Amino acid sequence: MPSILEAHRLYAGYGEVRVLKDVSLHVAQGSITAVIGSNGAGKTTLMRTLTGLISPEQGSITFEQADVTRLPAHIRVEKGLALIPEGRLVFPDFTVDETLRVGAFPPHARHDWKTRADQMYAMFPRLRERRNVRAGSLSGGEQQMLVLARGLMSKPTLLLLDEPSLGLAPAMADEVFEKLHDIRIQGVTICIVEQNVYAALQMADYGYILENGQINAEGPAAELLAMDSIREAYLGL
Repeated sequence: MPSILEAHRLYAGYGEVRVLKDVSLHVAQGSITAVIGSNGAGKTTLMRTLTGLISPEQGSITFEQADVTRLPAHIRVEKGLALIPEGRLVFPDFTVDETLRVGAFPPHARHDWKTRADQMYAMFPRLRERRNVRAGSLSGGEQQMLVLARGLMSKPTLLLLDEPSLGLAPAMADEVFEKLHDIRIQGVTICIVEQNVYAALQMADYGYILENGQINAEGPAAELLAMDSIREAYLGL
């Protein structure tokens, strides 16, 4: 499958602290791609760099065959590249309904936001029940559903997710992963950074192992999951 996103030899970090070192990856259109690694490996920095929240020192990023390396984050969202950040980061005083409307801020997503909001309520029935409740009053699982719906309101073609199961009960985390399958079926490509290595690789088509800011392994997710070194390092097997 053709790539919807390609990163080539990225170097990025914070001030004088370099986190990513010569990172290259591609995300195939229509796929689920997983990036796994230990805490501090640079996974969140990678997500922020791909979406324009951090500017790389070196390297390039191509999205849908266009160079977006120096484009600001909001322009990348308008082009169809959306991030679901770690920690959910809801607007606590906004209701669920207001949050969905805010998610449709790109110009191409505004005209039919009500129709898409109804689609989100169909996908996440609990949100329909809570549509007039402030986001800060929702449970952690409900907030995660809300930020997924908020991201989808922008009409993305590629959805980047940073640790979507973090802090969730196992049953709720399983529900989130099920929703990601539904989102993919609807034609949205997914790239996920996830602490639950087994769940991420089981769900993904392709995977990358990021350690100390560098890619040290990649391949079909099923093959990575079967590698003894990965099972020992991340699964305790």
